[in-house]
Amino acid sequence: MTTPGVLPESLLHEITSLTDPVDLAALFPERRPVELELGAGDGSFLLEYAARHPEHNFVGIERLFGRLRKIDRKGRRLGLLNIRGIRIEAAYFMRYLLPPASIVALHVYFPDPWPKKRHRWRRLVNEEFVRLAWNALQPAGCVHLRTDHADYFEQMQTVFAAHPGFEPVPTPPDLLAVQTDFEKEFLAEGRAIHRASYRKRSTG
Repeated sequence: MTTPGVLPESLLHEITSLTDPVDLAALFPERRPVELELGAGDGSFLLEYAARHPEHNFVGIERLFGRLRKIDRKGRRLGLLNIRGIRIEAAYFMRYLLPPASIVALHVYFPDPWPKKRHRWRRLVNEEFVRLAWNALQPAGCVHLRTDHADYFEQMQTVFAAHPGFEPVPTPPDLLAVQTDFEKEFLAEGRAIHRASYRKRSTG
């Protein structure tokens, strides 16, 4: 744990075990509700949203080290104490390293759609993902999804609708106001953006 009010030397957390769950709250100088973004990209969403919500801590999962270095550099420049980045594959982190009831929100924006039928098994958001998300969220926690791929969005809606532990809810306006790098690019190209949010029920 870092010292409260003091920016650490790095905002990146190095995984030391591929089997032991990561205590996300312990990565920060102050224990606050934790939100998780899978596939943080260049951090455009993570950085802006974390700056708007200092009352929460934010962890970005990204497998490309170059992108994480950008998040580290920009986050330190902005003086953000409530951001950490972890380099690891998102599905593995969800399956093996994310502790139960450890987060209040899960953000998944523009994951690889794997459009070819023979590759769709690679998609991140599937039946197992929904079960893992339910397990990781605290009561009334939310999953927020965005994609430009209509077929993938239909799959997202289908798997969440099939799980009794989630109910659809409106995406908060302050969350809609913060766009990712891909979202800005796709909107400039005139593509339709599909968005959905789901809240964890007390049982599931």
